[in-house]
Amino acid sequence: MFKPIPVSIGLRYLRAKRRNGFISFISMASILGIALGVTVLITTLAVMSGFQKEIRDRLLQMTAHTTITTDGAPMSDWQRAVDTAKKDPRVAGAAPYIEIQAMLSGPRVQGAIVQGIDPALEPGVSVINQKLVKGSFDSLTPGSYHLLVGKELALWLGVDVGDTVLVTLAEVQGTPVGAMPRLKRFTVSGIFEAGYNEIDKGVAFANMADLERVLRMDGVTGVRLKLHDMDKALDVGVDLAHTLGGGYRVSDWTQQNANLYHSLRMEKVVMGILLSLIIAMGAFNLVSSQVMLVTDKQADIAILRTLGLTPGGVMQVFMVQGSLIGIIGTVAGVIGGITLTLNLERILGAIETLFNVKLLPEDVYYITGLPTDMQTPDIIVITVIALAMSFLATLYPAWRAARTQPAEALRYE
Repeated sequence: MFKPIPVSIGLRYLRAKRRNGFISFISMASILGIALGVTVLITTLAVMSGFQKEIRDRLLQMTAHTTITTDGAPMSDWQRAVDTAKKDPRVAGAAPYIEIQAMLSGPRVQGAIVQGIDPALEPGVSVINQKLVKGSFDSLTPGSYHLLVGKELALWLGVDVGDTVLVTLAEVQGTPVGAMPRLKRFTVSGIFEAGYNEIDKGVAFANMADLERVLRMDGVTGVRLKLHDMDKALDVGVDLAHTLGGGYRVSDWTQQNANLYHSLRMEKVVMGILLSLIIAMGAFNLVSSQVMLVTDKQADIAILRTLGLTPGGVMQVFMVQGSLIGIIGTVAGVIGGITLTLNLERILGAIETLFNVKLLPEDVYYITGLPTDMQTPDIIVITVIALAMSFLATLYPAWRAARTQPAEALRYE
């Protein structure tokens, strides 16, 4: 008795049994359609976010959040840059590096990036020391000319720990017979597996002092930083470059991996838009059920109009009734999506056991299990979209109900 009349009547219509059972069926189909769309959308975006996070984390385990380099010339004062960076509370670690393109020759030949690192500082910015499957990280001593190669790179080269690899660097040197590339034999002292194909196949690590000696460099390529909060990578790099003075260039992990980063985001957005069509289908069913309900309730509408209910009030009655269907479907979908996402790995394991198949082979995807990452902003956006579609779906049927003329509706009653 304390509810507004349109709300009270709308709730009554929602609960009441209808003469036409098909209308009830369509209404239930609308609820199920919206719930299914919301469930699928929440689960799919959670899985895509999980894969995105897994790939990003694996990539950033082996690369820096922020990189500071000079304009072309080697960075000779890298020690000052490292010391300055470590004073910043946002910086978790800093280490110098040398990077150069090279051709590695064993039984077979393969191009790769050779990075010179400081074994004492490198664990502060990457986990290369934890990714070795053969050999030892401590073998990268100055003057040893040892090399750590990725598992895939070792397979392509046909080498193992203890084998010799000829490294042909892109730098050239003058000889009596003309310009010749710099060559140096390195011994493979370790094999690592990062779990990211681009690194496992395309990167090798040597001691920084050895590469300096081979390249005859007086300095390093730059300094890499690992941060406590990767989202502040660019800001920290810019602040450090200003502190060090002019002549420095800053890049962060989103710029260094721009193609991958933007493609993952674009895939998630496009997938979200496409799956939103499932919610739209439920909303179209809602339009059908509401139009049929308005037709079925012509006499009731006419009586309400003669009792003094305004066209706006009639419109509100059917908007309340339709919106409640959308709210029920959306709430059910959110609960279903969260429940499905939390139990997705168990469901996947049950399917694999039941049908004796492997849906995510480790040798193909480099990932064990199905990563999920439910993000609250995604759930909020999906909920708002579903409620908005449901509300818009009620407007046309409610408008048709408001245009009902009492005399015409009661003529044949």
